[in-house]
Amino acid sequence: MFINVFGLAVGMAVSILIFLFVQHELSYDTFHANSDRVVRVSRAWFNPDGEISLHLGHTAPPFGPLIKAEYPDEVAFAARMLESNPLVTSGDTKFIEDHFTFADPEVFDIFSIKILEGDSKKALEQNDGVMISQSSAIKYFGDSSPMGKELLINLSGQEFTFQVRGVFEDFPDNSHFHPTFFASMLPVVMFYGGPDAFMGNFGSNSFSTYLRLNEGVDRLAFEGKLPNLIDKYMGETQAGTPMSTGTKLYLWPLEDIHLYSNLDTEIEANGDIAYVYIYLAVALFILLIACINFMNLSTARSSLRSLEVGLRKVMGADKGNLIRQFMGESFMLTTISMVIALVLVNFFLPMFSDFTEKQLSLNFIQNPEFLIGILGLILVVGLISGSYPALFLSGFQPGKVLKGVFKAGKSHEQFRSVLVVGQFAISVVLIVAVLVVVNQLDFMQSKDLGFEKEDIVLLPTSPAIQHNYNIIKDRLESHTGIQAVTVSSRAPSGRLLDNQGSSVEIDGKLTQLEIRIADIDVSHNFLKTYGIPLAAGRDFDVLRASDSTEAFILNETAIREIGWESPEAAIGKQFLYGSKRGFVTGVMKDFHFENLHQPIVPLLFEIGTNGNNVMSIKIDADQREETLAYLKEEWAALRPGFPFEPRFVDQGFNEQYAAEQRVKTIFTFFSGLAVIISILGLFGLTTFATQQRTREIGIRKVMGAETANILVLLGKDFLKLVMIGFLIAIPISWFGMSSWLEDFAYNVGISWTVFLWAGLIAGAVAAITVMSQSLKAAWANPVKSIKSE
Repeated sequence: MFINVFGLAVGMAVSILIFLFVQHELSYDTFHANSDRVVRVSRAWFNPDGEISLHLGHTAPPFGPLIKAEYPDEVAFAARMLESNPLVTSGDTKFIEDHFTFADPEVFDIFSIKILEGDSKKALEQNDGVMISQSSAIKYFGDSSPMGKELLINLSGQEFTFQVRGVFEDFPDNSHFHPTFFASMLPVVMFYGGPDAFMGNFGSNSFSTYLRLNEGVDRLAFEGKLPNLIDKYMGETQAGTPMSTGTKLYLWPLEDIHLYSNLDTEIEANGDIAYVYIYLAVALFILLIACINFMNLSTARSSLRSLEVGLRKVMGADKGNLIRQFMGESFMLTTISMVIALVLVNFFLPMFSDFTEKQLSLNFIQNPEFLIGILGLILVVGLISGSYPALFLSGFQPGKVLKGVFKAGKSHEQFRSVLVVGQFAISVVLIVAVLVVVNQLDFMQSKDLGFEKEDIVLLPTSPAIQHNYNIIKDRLESHTGIQAVTVSSRAPSGRLLDNQGSSVEIDGKLTQLEIRIADIDVSHNFLKTYGIPLAAGRDFDVLRASDSTEAFILNETAIREIGWESPEAAIGKQFLYGSKRGFVTGVMKDFHFENLHQPIVPLLFEIGTNGNNVMSIKIDADQREETLAYLKEEWAALRPGFPFEPRFVDQGFNEQYAAEQRVKTIFTFFSGLAVIISILGLFGLTTFATQQRTREIGIRKVMGAETANILVLLGKDFLKLVMIGFLIAIPISWFGMSSWLEDFAYNVGISWTVFLWAGLIAGAVAAITVMSQSLKAAWANPVKSIKSE
């Protein structure tokens, strides 16, 4: 009885934990009063074949105001936000803030932001106005009121003084963005050259743009009008085609952003509806296995209650009375299991919250729907797990039972066999999932990316560092633990988002390309520092002054997309990128600048100066700690007041596989749990079978049957069921995991060995379980076995 109740409790506890996670994921941004009418504008670019080459969750600054002005009947409010990570100082308190946000005042009309102090309508209308979150107010000013106090903002070497004009309540956990500061957009406008330049800049796609639509507006119909706005204000391409043929604006419902929007830029990392479905499926699988286990153990114990059923029927109880009795017992056991499950949930919920990085809670007062869900779960589980045992037990024939002739019908045996098959099919599916996820993670973490990613430290630069780069480089490289220093506009593991348009020499004349070629500004020794090999041509040469103004190095994918015959054929070809005209001096072999979710795209390197905001420092692994300590001292002098926060390139890649790592952990744990519960079910069924055949086994032993014969007799049917479950699981697991692997541009695939190992694991577990009970029956005294019936 304890195993029965506890097994069901564990299954329900696991399901509740996962359901809490799923409910939290589905609740994102629903706390805003007008969440159903708020949309975010995204911008996409297309290749000539119509495929999206780049899709940003950000847009250029003119789009928000223009959409509001052009379509007043559809749009009530429009607001832009620009996130930055400045050094914020108040007295001796200094922090780099990752969510410092410049915003239009209308942001408070679009989102439900609770204002604790100040006037949000006026705060952002002044150049130096800033609203701060409640937690930021405590961090910088303690218990005193922050109103009217100054904050010094150091952003890219420029310093601004802002005055606190209000405090807002921190955004909840289930928000797709978490601003800690809302600062006036006016300084940003001036940085871009004033209002006219700001509203004419369609190339700086760094702004999150949100609209609050009027009631009754059809979002998709409205979205269909936006190409006209693009053509009106952006005109035509150099080829004379409307701009809307190459770029498009999309409107994302606010409530869909977290789970459905995984674009090339997002304010924060979003979730994924696919993983919600995966977790939900795992919860249902575990719950189903627990219910099946309950059925099997209940029917395994049925012989103990056969005499009770016979006597009650003789005393006048009909089948309906017995069904109600056994269903009542089932609901009682399910309720007891639920109580245990809730205890387990409360114990493990903090750990599960930390693991999922979500603020999960089972609060019936704040969320009364949770109580309805718990009662519903009791009802569903009680019906599923109790219906078959109730029908089975109530169907005993009193005459046979009272005569001691108790035998389950063939249909009952077949149904129990189906239950065992279902249990092990689910278990094998989960085991296959674990093996595929483990293989894919190992593949991603060990795959040769085409460059040396180990032992390279990334540090942010500043205008002063960029201006004195050569001097700083020479000083750093004089340390024995530093092998090379280089700078670039982006570093590997980051996204390739920049594109300035290009024309290339084809058949002796410049031809405009319709493909997107991403570009990275680098210093002369970038390829050498990262160990990126060349396929043709030469590396940048610091002794050639023309390399700083005319040289381009492309990757092999760019060469193929352009249509040149070979890397060698590209050398010396004219190349126009943005406003820079030059020649292809080298072709580098393809390498994975981005993570393995992304395909290798056409890429271009050019010498840059002002945009090189990342310094890459290759260090000696044997002197890691000493070298990092040296860099910390140097950085204190190079960037006074800024914290020393080094990052490693390989760490950047691994962090982008965090979601897959969580899937691996969940599948590993829950598949193990599923196998354990399946073992209990198989144990119960084996026990039932051996009890039914006790006398037969005794007679066989008296007639000379060996232990091995008894093991084969009792085990072959069960192992056959496990094999059927395995065969059923193969296509299901193959389809499910193939769909999961499609999310990776480069994946390990599904080898037949995965199914072999899954089958061996499930088969071995089942064999040990069956053998344990079969040996017990085979070793029993045959005389006692014959007398048992």
